[in-house]
Amino acid sequence: RREKTLCVLARATLRTHIITMLALPCASVRASAVGARTSSPMRTMISMRSRPVVVVRAGDLEPDNISVLVCGGNGVAMDVFRQLTAAGTWATCLQRHETNRKEIESVGGFLVKGDALVAKDVAKAMNQSDEYDAVVSTIGGTPADPIADSAANIALIDAAAAKGCGKFVLVTSIGVGDSAGAPPPNVYDALKPVLIEKDKAEKHLMEVSAKTGMQYVIVRPGGLKSEPATGTAVLTEDKRVCGAIHREDVAALVIKCILKEKANGKVLSCVDQAQLLDQPAFEPFVV
Repeated sequence: RREKTLCVLARATLRTHIITMLALPCASVRASAVGARTSSPMRTMISMRSRPVVVVRAGDLEPDNISVLVCGGNGVAMDVFRQLTAAGTWATCLQRHETNRKEIESVGGFLVKGDALVAKDVAKAMNQSDEYDAVVSTIGGTPADPIADSAANIALIDAAAAKGCGKFVLVTSIGVGDSAGAPPPNVYDALKPVLIEKDKAEKHLMEVSAKTGMQYVIVRPGGLKSEPATGTAVLTEDKRVCGAIHREDVAALVIKCILKEKANGKVLSCVDQAQLLDQPAFEPFVV
């Protein structure tokens, strides 16, 4: 208990130190910060022939002793960032704009301005930290231009595996893959171009995980709303569910998937139990 208390105090002091040094280049600040992180003896090294070493922590992760790369703009990605940093996580964001820079840096986070469709931008984000315990992507396009749903996420998946990241959490949508029958037909048809591309990214993530040992979780939210969290949202392995969910609730469930070993290798739909479409009862997946 004494060691944990000292660790928390040290992190609080270090985070304050970082905020006062934001005028320095991010890479040098990050190097000193990461050097002060506590090391974990509970790491499993999974080595694949002719492939980089993937570092997977055994057991659940502690939010105040991990580093996470969050890829995506406003919405769920920023809610993930806010909730992670509030819990003491070292968090870096990859975004195409600088709208959120002030907020991100004010809590000791780092912003890499870049596009996941641009290889050098992905490399810059991956090199921002010596290591990432997890990478989260909420990146997506539109029905008129859905290429980011596949190509951008595939680029991030490959880069994360090459770097040796322990886990990749991909946020897609209900309606992808084996959940295609869940949304109403008119909704599915409207989103079909996006859902097809997201399916490519999901399949690629599973393939990369099987080859490298990088753990994965796929989270498929229902219709997204921007109201405050309700606390009644759940995950489920039931592919029939469909409904709405608030972005803050999605973020909270994504973070559980980052931290909990039980979620590894799962494909989970994500809905608010109070905002479901008519359907049979289902069993929540508790993490």
